Amino acid sequence: MLRQTLLRLLLAIPVMFGVLLIGFLLMQAGPGDAAIVRAGPNATQDVIEAIRIEMGLDKPLYVQFAIYVWQLLQGNFGVSLINNVPVINELTNTIGPTLELMFASLIWAIPLGILLGTLGARYQRTLFDRFVMAFSTAGVSVPVFFVGLLLVWGVGFKLQWLPFTGRAGPLWTLEGVRAIILPALTLGGVFVGPVARMTRTAVIDVLGADHVRTARAKGLAGHVVMMRHALRNALIPVVTLLGLQIGFLLGGAVVTETIFSWPGVGRLAVGAILSSDFPMAQGTIIILALGFIFINLTVDILYTALDPRLRT
Repeated sequence: MLRQTLLRLLLAIPVMFGVLLIGFLLMQAGPGDAAIVRAGPNATQDVIEAIRIEMGLDKPLYVQFAIYVWQLLQGNFGVSLINNVPVINELTNTIGPTLELMFASLIWAIPLGILLGTLGARYQRTLFDRFVMAFSTAGVSVPVFFVGLLLVWGVGFKLQWLPFTGRAGPLWTLEGVRAIILPALTLGGVFVGPVARMTRTAVIDVLGADHVRTARAKGLAGHVVMMRHALRNALIPVVTLLGLQIGFLLGGAVVTETIFSWPGVGRLAVGAILSSDFPMAQGTIIILALGFIFINLTVDILYTALDPRLRT
């Protein structure tokens, strides 16, 4: 397992390099000039040129990229063009709220999706199974921003049951829990449907396997057969989907944090791109890419834990 983990870490290096290169080129190709943003709209051309030379923008692109990568290796993410603070400080302040939001979304969405899929497979071709399939289809089809706006309008604005703007505090406080409920429901709501559908399909396939029929022939109870022999073997494709969907949650977090004014990395990325704050935007891209790579590494490790054949 250690060898496979190290191999995945080595493979992540070229992936991360590609993300850095693409993100750097996209920022260069986008509208706006970093020197003008730093100097301000009323600056003279001489001041702008001096700032461009100071920032190294007069050098060729490959030289700028090499300098940027070298600074990253030293832990220097640059300085924000808007508020003139180190990018690493802003990222440190926003990573915590984003992790809180993802944790609050997954802690209820994953168990509910697996439960619905397992029960749908257990009682297939029944009314409950049709409900699970309809719910799964709706979960896949409905965009995250629609769910968020619906909750803001209905639960937050009309009924005024829960707050829907900002973060009121950490998760271990009552105010923090109340503030995160609507964002967590929005982000996790689009996660339940795909997990339930994949779990149902995988469990139905495993229920027809020889070892499941043998377990039933031994007289084991139905719930024992389902949990011990069917569900565990069905979790491998489910884990694959979980890894992909959690990665996509990082993109959904950008929308969710913007809707609910949640002070996370996603909202920071949107603000940096809209204001042409290139160092800040590149820093958020790096953090989101590292999160996706870490999630996929975790999924690979779970493969080994679930399937003993992979350990050799």
